[in-house]
Amino acid sequence: MWIRYRADGAGRAGGEAGAAGAGADSAGHGPGPAPITVVVLEPSCAATLRTDLPHLLPDDPRAAALAGSVRTLAETLEQHAPQWRPPRLDRPVVGQTHCHQHAVLGDAAERRLRERAGLTGELTGGCCGLAGNFGFEPGHYEVSVACAEEQLLPALRTAAPNAAVLADGFSCRTQIAGLSNHRAQHLAELLAEALN
Repeated sequence: MWIRYRADGAGRAGGEAGAAGAGADSAGHGPGPAPITVVVLEPSCAATLRTDLPHLLPDDPRAAALAGSVRTLAETLEQHAPQWRPPRLDRPVVGQTHCHQHAVLGDAAERRLRERAGLTGELTGGCCGLAGNFGFEPGHYEVSVACAEEQLLPALRTAAPNAAVLADGFSCRTQIAGLSNHRAQHLAELLAEALN
């Protein structure tokens, strides 16, 4: 999925890479040289595209262009829809900030979006302990649970009954589901439910 924004702010979306149509370059590589925004919801994927891809393909200008185009949902809303107001949820929040947000992406835009939606409180730092497939590998389970017990699980146990449980990372949501009675959601899911 890609979104192209013109200078006047109007957007156009496309689907699969081969079906980009007139927006594709002659080799079918998706949108041409016009500035695009690639909205990536999974923090580990956003970090990979933003930082790893240019290092893996240093001689491919498309890699640098794509890396510069990657935004999280909150970053995209701030950049392309600064007047948009999220639905007011007015409730406490608990959950996990993804490790890639700590290390690579930052989470300032997500914090501001949560604040505008009336979500109060902080997500835990540290690591949820799953770390991709690490927690599933033989001999790692105890370490995985110990990591979750550092901050995440105590925060979940003491959360208010009406607290929204947030985790933008798939592995963080998986760890929460496996080690607690909570179902975590991506911030996009929580906002989408409130809009419906």
